[in-house]
Amino acid sequence: MVDEVSLITGRGVAETRRLSGGDTAAAFAVRLDDGTEVFAKSASPSMPGAAEAEAASLRWLAEPGVVAVPEVFGDGANCLVTEHVPASSPTARAAEELGRGLARLHSSGAPAFGSPPPGGPADAWIGLAPMRNEPEDDWPTFYARHRVQPYVRRAVDEGALSSESAKVLDQVCEDIAELAGPAEPPSRLHGDLWSGNVHWGAERAWLIDPAAHGGHRETDLAMLHLFGCPHLERIVAAYEEVSPLAAGWRDRIALHQLFPLLVHAVLFGSSYGGQAARSARRALASRSH
Repeated sequence: MVDEVSLITGRGVAETRRLSGGDTAAAFAVRLDDGTEVFAKSASPSMPGAAEAEAASLRWLAEPGVVAVPEVFGDGANCLVTEHVPASSPTARAAEELGRGLARLHSSGAPAFGSPPPGGPADAWIGLAPMRNEPEDDWPTFYARHRVQPYVRRAVDEGALSSESAKVLDQVCEDIAELAGPAEPPSRLHGDLWSGNVHWGAERAWLIDPAAHGGHRETDLAMLHLFGCPHLERIVAAYEEVSPLAAGWRDRIALHQLFPLLVHAVLFGSSYGGQAARSARRALASRSH
């Protein structure tokens, strides 16, 4: 990893310090021989293209200049080097800035639902799981075909989802055009925006570890709700100051959480499969609201 960091930065490495966290890769704070400190992560060889995909995602999210994203210094076969941002504590002010920035990021748009970032591979990753970015004309088709259905099949095959639960998820896919709410243009999504991928710096909240693609803006917000996030209601309120969400968006959170829950089912077992089935039932029930 040291040799790759030197090759990417064009500098020698003076010191490395292993950082905690990171489900998919070993992470390090690296001091270069000119005193600059960078962040480096070493991806698993079992995840080909992961560093390339993440680098493209970070650059695409940074391009509009509306959210804080670590600068990418370069990537190699299994290594990504970015700006190092020391961690701090969440603040309400940073959360509100994040909400406004996220609204502007989404509004900056994407070529299509399912489009990968420019220069990014179609076959990308979300955490340790493969994620296919395949453009479609509308969000319901994209979400059912390339997010929900592949993971339903895989979860059943691996014993993480019962056949009965799979039928409920299949019903969601059949009815998704009715469940999806008002049509919206494709948004520029972070794509894996759970609370662990919001990095709180000294003054701002930074977006890290993206799985960026063109999608529905409610997906990012649903991800923030999945495991909770500091000052979440302030984030949402600030978001809506800039770009109000369509009526009923809270009822659609369960629909947008199906993909991450199915990914977790495949990676971590049947408890998440059961949670995905319950969310599918809530999504179907939302039609009566």
